[in-house]
Amino acid sequence: MDGLLTQLFTAAFLATFIRSVVPLLLTALGGLFSERAGVVNIALDGLIIFGALAGAVGAKLLEPAFGPLAPWLGWLCGMAVGGLIAWIHALVSIKYRADQVISGTAINLLASGVPAVILTALYGSSTESPKLAQGLPLWGVGELRFSPPVYFAFLAVAISWYVLYRTPFGLRLRATGEQPQAAASMGINVRRMRYSAVILSGMLAGTAGVFLSVGNLDSYVRNISAGGGFIALAALIFGQWKALGVLGATVLFGFLQALSIALGGSELLPPTLVSALPYLITVLALIFTGRSRAPKALGRPYDG
Repeated sequence: MDGLLTQLFTAAFLATFIRSVVPLLLTALGGLFSERAGVVNIALDGLIIFGALAGAVGAKLLEPAFGPLAPWLGWLCGMAVGGLIAWIHALVSIKYRADQVISGTAINLLASGVPAVILTALYGSSTESPKLAQGLPLWGVGELRFSPPVYFAFLAVAISWYVLYRTPFGLRLRATGEQPQAAASMGINVRRMRYSAVILSGMLAGTAGVFLSVGNLDSYVRNISAGGGFIALAALIFGQWKALGVLGATVLFGFLQALSIALGGSELLPPTLVSALPYLITVLALIFTGRSRAPKALGRPYDG
């Protein structure tokens, strides 16, 4: 036990903790915009995967021509593809008024199969892409050196809070998720607000994927999200659909993920229980959250 406690108070554990928080935080912030606008986004996990794939493949394809700039361009590719896939979810949910949960689930199912097809066609491997010669740069000191998406993630919390609560755009977005009919009567284009919110959620989730591939592993590997999109969705609910609440929830869940990695090398708990620990605690957190106050129009198609 003393050895484990000593291991927790190290720069290496802090670095693991921060790296565990970042993809959850970026994805949950994306879900925050989508769901505050009234559109359920179950597709977050699939958006992470598509963003990670596009970032890694895009950077690899652009590497011969652009050299050190390729990882940055890969980041843009991941954001763009995440936004594009989210736009498909928005189109099906908003224009055609399909069930939003089914639409999101379909995207997650596509994310489980499409990457293998693309990787096989490009590289002859269904599980991973070739390593980049150089990933995104690392900024910091010693073991606390991180790629730019890490700093962007925590900056995005402040930006999200400001946009949602201190700008006309945020006021209109929240109105479309609470009372879309009343918002429309005030001249707000409800459909346009929902489209922009869902696309933004895809871009943020795509950035989370880019962090995992280009900013961390320097390649795409199968199951790179490890269910992070679903944990991010749970963090969004646990955080009561608020930017600071999302930050607190993802910090908690990120800590649990880092703890499970630290416990993986100890004999205190069975390995199976250790690997399941973050997911078990996530479920328990949702059970004991109490009554969550979701946006009133969440999941309801707008027919105005």
